[in-house]
Amino acid sequence: MSAPPKPVPLTTVESTETSESGAQTLTLSVGPQHSGSGHMRLIVEVDGDIIVNVAPDPGYVHRGIEKIIELRNIIKSIPVIERPSIIDASNLNHAWVRSIEEIQGVEVPRRGQYLRTLLNEMNRIMSHLYWLSIYGVFLGHTTMFMWPLGDRELFIDLAEKLTGARITYSYLVPGGVRRDLPPGFAEEAVKRTEYFEKRLKEYDRIFFNNPLFTSRAKGIGVLSKEKAIELGCTGPTLRGSGVDADLRKDEPYAAYPELDFEVSTRPDGDSFSRAMVHMDEMRESCKIIRQIVKKIPSGPIRRKAPIVLPRGVAYGRVESARAECSFYLIGEGGDKPYRAPNAASILSGREATSPIGHGISPVPTGIWPLFLRFCLETVWRTCLLPGGV
Repeated sequence: MSAPPKPVPLTTVESTETSESGAQTLTLSVGPQHSGSGHMRLIVEVDGDIIVNVAPDPGYVHRGIEKIIELRNIIKSIPVIERPSIIDASNLNHAWVRSIEEIQGVEVPRRGQYLRTLLNEMNRIMSHLYWLSIYGVFLGHTTMFMWPLGDRELFIDLAEKLTGARITYSYLVPGGVRRDLPPGFAEEAVKRTEYFEKRLKEYDRIFFNNPLFTSRAKGIGVLSKEKAIELGCTGPTLRGSGVDADLRKDEPYAAYPELDFEVSTRPDGDSFSRAMVHMDEMRESCKIIRQIVKKIPSGPIRRKAPIVLPRGVAYGRVESARAECSFYLIGEGGDKPYRAPNAASILSGREATSPIGHGISPVPTGIWPLFLRFCLETVWRTCLLPGGV
């Protein structure tokens, strides 16, 4: 009986090669970064400390969500749908219930729409703060890991008061939401958002205006406006390349048509721009939350909706924290969908054109603003090698 093959190490030098210029290069495996990202790693070829080539190895993590949805009725699928992006559960569920309501012809009461929007924006802030804390870890900035996670509790507590749960809520259901505002919620929301806006100024001072960050982010991983559109980018990645595109404005849903807010964009398309879009969006979300608790209409929070899906198709999509999220729902007259394909990606396609020449230290800065977990088939080389496309 032959001996089993030795395992291949994932975080060491894999080989040495000779580049076209004649220099000897090393091929390094950087990662995997996190199991939730599909065991993502980067195969980086370097000449000394200079990047020569980058190839993505995104790995494979298949949760089988679409198939599970086909085997459950439309209500029992709600907790499952929250799992692909737990820290932005409300927005994912919103896409799901919108598709159900479209195929059923159910109209949600205005107060229910406001409550949906309220949780969506709290989730947006929570998701961005999670992103920022991991960004701090990637760059060796311990304070920027601790501060966002601590401030995230401000909104996790609010979500718990509203929904009864801290992370995954199952709060949005076909026809509306499960619970109304608890007593004292409006005052607490105003107090916490105003405090958090002051904290964002401290983030700028200690991190975003820090030369140790700006030197690794400005001009790194440039993704041009034209290329971002061509690749099908959405969310902060697209807006970080100067494209004013946001479903909350372009195809208004829930309470967004009645609220005043700005779409956050940055023109340069580099890692710094994508990071600042996240910061800008948290400020806008605070404004939206205060508007909601001030002008939320009275009335019912939910309209009775059938559990059966009529024959037909529907498409529901929303602007989630990380990118556009959508469900294409096919009903055949039962309580389970025939099919419910889900799309939740920042980038699609695969590109491999980029100038070379920077060191390896900006790699974490180039990766994380793209939000690893929402990428299906990505353009890592586009945004890791300096100069961009």
